[in-house]
Amino acid sequence: MWSLRGRYKILHLTWFAFFLTFVCWFNFVPFQTTWEQQFQLNPGQIKTLGICNLALTIPARIIIGMVLDKFGPRVTFSGLLMFALIPCLETAFAQDFNQLVLARLVMGIVGAGFVVGIRMVSEWFPPKEIGIAEGIYGGWGNFGAFGAKSLMPIIATATSFLAAGALNWRFAIALSGFVTALYGWIYYNSVQDTPDGEVYRKPKKSGGMQVTSVPSFWAYILSNFGLIFALGLLAWRLMQVKFLDLKGMYLAWLMLAILFAYQSYQAWQVNKELLQGRKTFAPQERYQFGQVALLEFTYVTNFGTELTAITVLPPLFEKTFGLSPVMASAMAASYSFLNLVSRPSGGLISDKLGSRKWTITLITIGIGFSYLLLQGVNAGWPIPVAIAITMIAAYFAQAGCGATYGIVPLIKKEITGQIAGNVGAYGNFGGVVFLTIFSLTDAPTLFKVMGLSALICASLCAFFLKEPKDSFAAHYADGQGTEKTSENIAQVVTPPLRMSSPPE
Repeated sequence: MWSLRGRYKILHLTWFAFFLTFVCWFNFVPFQTTWEQQFQLNPGQIKTLGICNLALTIPARIIIGMVLDKFGPRVTFSGLLMFALIPCLETAFAQDFNQLVLARLVMGIVGAGFVVGIRMVSEWFPPKEIGIAEGIYGGWGNFGAFGAKSLMPIIATATSFLAAGALNWRFAIALSGFVTALYGWIYYNSVQDTPDGEVYRKPKKSGGMQVTSVPSFWAYILSNFGLIFALGLLAWRLMQVKFLDLKGMYLAWLMLAILFAYQSYQAWQVNKELLQGRKTFAPQERYQFGQVALLEFTYVTNFGTELTAITVLPPLFEKTFGLSPVMASAMAASYSFLNLVSRPSGGLISDKLGSRKWTITLITIGIGFSYLLLQGVNAGWPIPVAIAITMIAAYFAQAGCGATYGIVPLIKKEITGQIAGNVGAYGNFGGVVFLTIFSLTDAPTLFKVMGLSALICASLCAFFLKEPKDSFAAHYADGQGTEKTSENIAQVVTPPLRMSSPPE
């Protein structure tokens, strides 16, 4: 695990790439109250910036999933890391609320980087180890949110002499972009998509996800509508804070309707032979999109709530306990800090318990009850108790992420990027919906809604989630329904020797 050779080298280089995308994605969080004062923003505008930061990650994860399946994780991740410099500089040079909104919307694209590493790690690790491998990737990568909360204020404070004594948040955010772009070049020159001798399996068609039954097609269309709905909700919120006028909101809704129609057309194009009855899939090639939909809901309740908590907790602790921005960020960072162990442990439990279904069901129950506890935090609580409850909620939410992605790569290998993109997008869907609820209510109501949503999700998983086929196999299947072993891989890579004369 600690070596920098073979698959472990790929794992470590990839989680660090993900780490940097999270640092960039959440590099604004410690500076929300600073922006509130410097740009004279009201609380509704600050909350809207948090929603904007998540919004474009929804379509970006879908699109990047398709690009990933076609071009491979090496090219896709490297390009995304270099792209991160653009929104970082946009944020660093912003002069008003509108420019901040545009910068954070673009930054949402960088938040789609998670999807890329899911495919990369799944290419290098077999099913029996996929939970812990994806958990380490996701956990150590998500630790970037902690890095943003802890490192950004330190850098901004240390370089305040460059900004006439003020918190130098502009330099800190710009620096995160330059470091990430440089690592994109390093990553491109340091990894490969698959182990030597293995072929990167691509979907036969691009433009939409291929399904294997007619009911799955309609479930896929409904899933896409849910993501469009979240973007429509964002447009409504932007109208509420006067970033858009009423006509602008209607125009945004019209564009989203056109996007949904285009997505549906592309999905029909990819699956029309199936829908017209001219194609059927062999049993070993089939999968149920309903299972993907359940994983989408689990990701709403774990990663969606995590995104919400990462955004909400720093200003909440600052105002509840009267702390400085640096101290409040450090206190809230306890939530992100646990990613180092909680997300890998969720994957490890999924590997070792012998049932990926019941692992995710039980963890989701824990998510529900922990958020119901967290809704009671107020100024009368001792700070250590508030931190402890926060860490309990963090553990279950992050372990749930690890357990979810212990299943995702096992559904259908050649479209892992697209499945991971859809599931990941629903994490952002959850973040947008929950942050919108927060913008209209208060923190206790938000935590109550998140807790109850998780308990409903756990009930659905208990009744309807199925254990993936070959969940604990030592090797991946080869796409034809047969198990790929080290012996038959060797036969593919090294042709049999020809003898010059018959044996004696």
